[in-house]
Amino acid sequence: MGKRRAPELYRAPFPLYTVRVEPRSGLILTAGGGGASKTGIKNGLHFLSLDLVGGVHSATLLHTHETDTRATMCMCLAGDVIAAGQDANCSLMRFSQHAAKQAKKPAAKDGTGARGAARKRGGKGQNGDGGGGDVAQMKEDSPQVLVEDVGAVQADLSPQDPCVKCVCFSSDLTLLLSGGADGFVRVWEFPSLKEKFSFRAHKDELEDIDISPDNKHIVTVGRDFECSVWSGDQLAVGLCWHENMPQITEKMYRYKSCRFAKVEDQKDALRLYTVQIPHKRDRRPPPCYITKWDGLAFLPLLTKPCGNEVISCLAVSDSGTFLGLGTVTGSVAIYIAFSLQKLYYIQESHGIVVTDVTFLPDAPKSAAVKGNNEVVLLSVAVDSRCQVHAVSNRRSFPLWLVLFFCGLMVVGVVLLLQSLFPGFI
Repeated sequence: MGKRRAPELYRAPFPLYTVRVEPRSGLILTAGGGGASKTGIKNGLHFLSLDLVGGVHSATLLHTHETDTRATMCMCLAGDVIAAGQDANCSLMRFSQHAAKQAKKPAAKDGTGARGAARKRGGKGQNGDGGGGDVAQMKEDSPQVLVEDVGAVQADLSPQDPCVKCVCFSSDLTLLLSGGADGFVRVWEFPSLKEKFSFRAHKDELEDIDISPDNKHIVTVGRDFECSVWSGDQLAVGLCWHENMPQITEKMYRYKSCRFAKVEDQKDALRLYTVQIPHKRDRRPPPCYITKWDGLAFLPLLTKPCGNEVISCLAVSDSGTFLGLGTVTGSVAIYIAFSLQKLYYIQESHGIVVTDVTFLPDAPKSAAVKGNNEVVLLSVAVDSRCQVHAVSNRRSFPLWLVLFFCGLMVVGVVLLLQSLFPGFI
């Protein structure tokens, strides 16, 4: 019996490194490629529409935007603007959707034209029949997507192999932040792209970056074992997740990811989540850990292990209720943010390193395709696949189960009253 795998939404003709969902349109954007190497593997950004038909998710390729010799390694969105980490630059693109043009084509006498159109409208499965790949996904009646380059900024100054490792927009979309292999954080005003400030955040390359909703604090994660909180370009505090865990030595673990998140039903509260992974690979690997922090005081609130597979990426749902994790061995998990308990897990769903995960946003377009699911997570990996992971709504229980528990409660109340008042019944 084969391994359990999540449903496959789409398979690209190149390795995928990043995925995002644009809230207003509901479009899925995923990107990657083979870089500048002359292997014949292209670099591109693909736009997908997501549908829910009969309770099953499916995706349709709407547009492919080639990025020349530059593979997109990370990406963030500000409405219709895409900021993409490509080599040493953070490239900005703007996309727009337009209704499909209805062009009449003359019918072919031998019928080959009709058959060709049918193949273009859709093929077998997600990728067409016979390796059609992208073409089989593209439907003639689908909305057209147009992409234009709007600018680029140099975001990494490494003398050798420069690479933008992480990018993000501030919540109010006034700032664009990047972290590079040179250890620097660079902050630009958006949309003018005027550099606001930059500073050396880590001695080694950056792994992740995020900014608080009020723009007061930037959190950075580096390969130098540090996770730092900055106020502007000034260090505010260095985090220590294991201060109450004497069995953890100083350089036994390093930080991998960081994300700010709001707290459901607590307007003024803020959380920060970090992931810690073992620095060295052992034959019997120690567990990775998730830590939940007070996002205002930066004090650790809860730390729990999250399995022995090395975590490769982290995402937080818009509501702050769920955490999504991917691993270097291809597994995907969803955790409850409040308790850090595992809610969903598929071992080696991708079979190779998961490069990015993202939740469907809390927006009307996504709500329509979420269906009877409490949460939906997308994952991409080096295996070129985009998968969907859905957790059924836990708040809807079968009637028989509700009646069963109600019966147990009635029996319990009766027994309690009998013990307190022997002549009750």
